[in-house]
Amino acid sequence: MRVCRVGLIGAGGVAQRHARVLADFDDVRIVGVTDVVPEAATRLAESTRARFFPDVDALLAADLDAVYVCVPPFAHGAAEEAVLAAGPALFVEKPLALDRETALRINRLVDERGAVTAVGHHWRYLTVVDEARRILADRPVRLVAGTWLDRVPPVAWWPRRDRSGGPVVEQAAHVLDLARHLVGEVTEVWAAGNGTPPEVAGADVDGATAAALRFATGAVGTLGTTCALGWKHRAGLEVYADGLALSVGEDGLLVRDGDGERRIAGDPEQGRRDVDRAFVDAVRGIGADVRVPYSEALRTHLLALAVAESAATGALVRVPPLEPANV
Repeated sequence: MRVCRVGLIGAGGVAQRHARVLADFDDVRIVGVTDVVPEAATRLAESTRARFFPDVDALLAADLDAVYVCVPPFAHGAAEEAVLAAGPALFVEKPLALDRETALRINRLVDERGAVTAVGHHWRYLTVVDEARRILADRPVRLVAGTWLDRVPPVAWWPRRDRSGGPVVEQAAHVLDLARHLVGEVTEVWAAGNGTPPEVAGADVDGATAAALRFATGAVGTLGTTCALGWKHRAGLEVYADGLALSVGEDGLLVRDGDGERRIAGDPEQGRRDVDRAFVDAVRGIGADVRVPYSEALRTHLLALAVAESAATGALVRVPPLEPANV
């Protein structure tokens, strides 16, 4: 395959970001775009010299090698099923769905078809995350503290629980995925929401959530989120081991140990570019650096859902390992 022919399902901000990256690759051609808002799909198609397609079926008839599914949480499921039935490789933007059942069903289809997949957890490609993982390789972690302190994104579906899943599922999944990547699996969670939505029309999600996490390694941790600010204040993870403190996020890495303190600047655009580059290389058969295939993202999604469930019910929620049939 000399050129990877790509289709886009969805034409919102995230799809536009992927389109900008893909348009810079010499071995990629964006063939077409579809969206439930035809005007948005037409604009994105024109900006990338692609075609507008009226629906998913029409797009999938265009002889594609790969499809990006960049839709809101509530819209996941049917698009992925159609792509997997048609045969192209599948890139899915997180979160995978609103619920557990949809994501498990898609994962089974991925496994049955042996499909090439990737999910947009681009933090896994950050150089600072690689360095944090290297430093922690032989240092048992004691404590983790994750945060996502932000505003309400300017899209109507986001502050509605039945459309976005809430801030933990839609935003903080990045932090939970990073915690899994650096520390290991979480076995149980307890969370509380403050019960007060942000001051946005139609909002019913918690304006703040706090969670306690227990890891299989014995480490313990916390997650704190809010969407009540007017700006993105901080998003990242602090990790503590004996004689070592790390703070890592898109903006960089801070390391403090017995030798003093050092900082490494982050490059968010590098992660966003590399996640697409790795997927395209895998589709073309010239690379094998997909760090978050669908089955791996499913584990993070189930963890985020467990936190959301605990916040809603007030109960401790166990996060059992996936059964082999669902991995």
